[in-house]
Amino acid sequence: MMKMNFLYWTLGCFCLLGYACADEEVPAASPEEAQEVEMPEAWHDKTRTQPYPKLSNELYLNPSPLIVPQSLKTGAFLQFALSQDAGFPEASTQLSEQQEWCMFNPHVKLAPGRWFWRYRNVAEDGKEEAWSEPIEFEVKEKTPVFVTPAFDDFRQGLPMRHPRLYCFLDPKIDEARRHVTSHEEYQALKNRAENALQADYESLIAPYSASHMETVAANVEYLYQAFHLTQRGNYAQKMEEILNVLLEHPFTDTELFAGNFASTDIAYSFLAPYDMLYDKLGTDVRSRVEEQLWRVATYYFDAYCGMQENHIFDNHFWQQNMRVLFQIAFCLYDKSEYAAQALRMLTYYYELWTARAPASGFNRDGAWINGTGYFEANVRTLFYMPMLLSYVSRADFLQHPWYQQAGQSMVYSWPPSSKSAGFGDGSEKREKPGRQRAAFADFLARETGDAYAGWYAGECQKDVAQDVELRLYRMVNPAAYATDFPASAPKLKWYKDIGEVVMHSNLASTENNLSLAFRSSTFGSGSHTLADQNSFNLLYGGKEVYYHTGYYLNFSDAHNLMSYRHTRAHNSILVDGIGQPFSTEGYGMLLRAAGGEHIGYCLGDASHAYCGISEDPMWIESFQKAGIEQTLENGFGETPLTKYRRQMIMLYPDIVLIYDELEASRPVRWDWLLHSPTAFEWTDSQKQFTSHLQDGGVAVAAMFCEHPCEVSQTDLFAVPPTSVPNDPQYPNQWHLTVSVPGQAKCRLLTLVQVKPDAKSVQPITQEGDCLLCGPWKIEVNLSSEKPENLCVTNTECGAVYSYGSSSPWLGGKPYYRQYRNSSLLYDEVDGEFTVSEMTDCTPVSSRSGAAF
Repeated sequence: MMKMNFLYWTLGCFCLLGYACADEEVPAASPEEAQEVEMPEAWHDKTRTQPYPKLSNELYLNPSPLIVPQSLKTGAFLQFALSQDAGFPEASTQLSEQQEWCMFNPHVKLAPGRWFWRYRNVAEDGKEEAWSEPIEFEVKEKTPVFVTPAFDDFRQGLPMRHPRLYCFLDPKIDEARRHVTSHEEYQALKNRAENALQADYESLIAPYSASHMETVAANVEYLYQAFHLTQRGNYAQKMEEILNVLLEHPFTDTELFAGNFASTDIAYSFLAPYDMLYDKLGTDVRSRVEEQLWRVATYYFDAYCGMQENHIFDNHFWQQNMRVLFQIAFCLYDKSEYAAQALRMLTYYYELWTARAPASGFNRDGAWINGTGYFEANVRTLFYMPMLLSYVSRADFLQHPWYQQAGQSMVYSWPPSSKSAGFGDGSEKREKPGRQRAAFADFLARETGDAYAGWYAGECQKDVAQDVELRLYRMVNPAAYATDFPASAPKLKWYKDIGEVVMHSNLASTENNLSLAFRSSTFGSGSHTLADQNSFNLLYGGKEVYYHTGYYLNFSDAHNLMSYRHTRAHNSILVDGIGQPFSTEGYGMLLRAAGGEHIGYCLGDASHAYCGISEDPMWIESFQKAGIEQTLENGFGETPLTKYRRQMIMLYPDIVLIYDELEASRPVRWDWLLHSPTAFEWTDSQKQFTSHLQDGGVAVAAMFCEHPCEVSQTDLFAVPPTSVPNDPQYPNQWHLTVSVPGQAKCRLLTLVQVKPDAKSVQPITQEGDCLLCGPWKIEVNLSSEKPENLCVTNTECGAVYSYGSSSPWLGGKPYYRQYRNSSLLYDEVDGEFTVSEMTDCTPVSSRSGAAF
């Protein structure tokens, strides 16, 4: 993998506020210089290779989990020691029990300052190896605090009777039963259960089919919900019938472990009837069910223990399997034959949730690293686990920063009646949010009182009522929350942990809203994320203006690899036709973002993203199966790229600026990409690209560059989504390429106007390095041989965005920069004009190399 040195601002984020109309004199000063720092190969490992945390890691939470890579666990057990003294004196050292897994949660708030931890391996016979060298890390005052109870505290609250899977509903279940038939969702509950009554389970279960077992598990849940609320015997009888059919079918290992979703579908089909009917079932039946549950539990515990705490994010595990495996242990922990081992499993999953949930454990944004498209697959677990853990432990797991931010994140990343922000697999599929997303907002509003979640759920109320997975919860917990749009909602939201920014011109009114989303993520690409560093999506009225292209039909077929996941499918760039690999090494960084009433901006750096081919064994196998080689001709390989910084600036309400700084160690062809549902129109003499929106509007992108450009477009994919020519299910999309050949350095400025019709498009006047468009004056240096400079001024209100090293006039007086190449924003915030100066913010890392 290519490594590089890169000019990187290590001074952090600086924000100087309070210059209302620049009344005070600002002393002149020479701007400080940048410091050269080596960039890491990755900010996040797919599988952890180094202990966490170290001094070079900034903590996500206080307390932080202590994690040892699985490769460093050479004994049967690990033991951890934590202290503020590198000598680890007994009186002031927290010493863990010997344990099979590779993590330790302190479960207490750590005092700000330097801390030390170490670990040692312990053999099966109890022989203790030497302690590791002390590992130092720092707890800062500003580190968010989230403390969970120790497992022993959780254990004391464990229920002793069945049913217990939804024990957190017990305080309100009797009251809900008295009014169940009058509940607005009663008929929907009944309809699902009635359909489950009619199914032929013998034909579903034998011959075995994974898809059939998914249906069985769903029907079992419908019956469980209906009986739990109505207590009607026919639902219980059907669950018992299903249980008997399952017991009569001796699942082979091939069937039981055909896939991990299949395994937990089978397990849940056993588990839910077992839990609900426990007191009714005979001893023999209970014993036989427990044997089947134990087969699944032990198989996956052996595979997952030590691995999951060290894996960046195993999708299936966190979507469903972790929840079901936890539930098995939760139901068997007090059964004499399984108690000791089930309690051990319950401990592991409890500690794992504390260390790595929700959303990987390295994410406090409330947003989803894997993109909006796959969030809904996680909703049931994201609801269930904190509710159960909170009830049993008598602590509030929804106080985790991720949950506290999730309501606002849902609003910004996928507004009601709109397409989503558009990052990650499947994000293009829906024209509006789905019912599970709406139901999760409703859940957050009920439990936390979050205003954003309340507004979102109110806007999507019909979808909330259609959701199945949280229906039992809703029917037991009366809704009482405000649905007004938060008056203080900003136009820009920066998700610093996952590396995304979203800007909205009119978030409360989708039909009038221009929405810009930008991604440059230290998590790179892979799994359900795409090779789209420094890419953006633009929506107007909830519809695509410029959007990523292709169709998510398969995780890794030829179309997915070449025309969906590949960088060519996104609004970013190619270097000599080459895109970004599918790996955490192909990362970007979102370094700056700020916004006011008239201007919002962000700056991303994808200089390291074009770093070679995908070397992950999973992707190597996927390429082989698809018959695709990672060659230069297919757009994969090393590039001489040394710099790719992109700024996205929204000039509210309807103009977007894109400013690209591109450099390579030798001359290359720069391919600037733009994708649209409709064709582009332009003339050879003018680099102004017009596309007509689906609802009658128009988007015009005018590009400015000092070098000659070649423009082309196609409505074809590198690999079509299906073998059917012009398949009407998957219409072609339009792909514009602006090529700048034979240049080692290049700067591009693109001005996009989104208007209701062509007559509303404002002319752009160019005078040297100055552009005029309506009330906006844009001064830009497009020569790579001169210092960077971009200054945008609203001539009517005086708002200014300035990037570079010169000192602009703000509010009638000069502002002297403190730092070279900083970003200045002079704009109205909370009714007052203020100025902020920002340099590059160091991303938070879950990994650190020896040199970083």
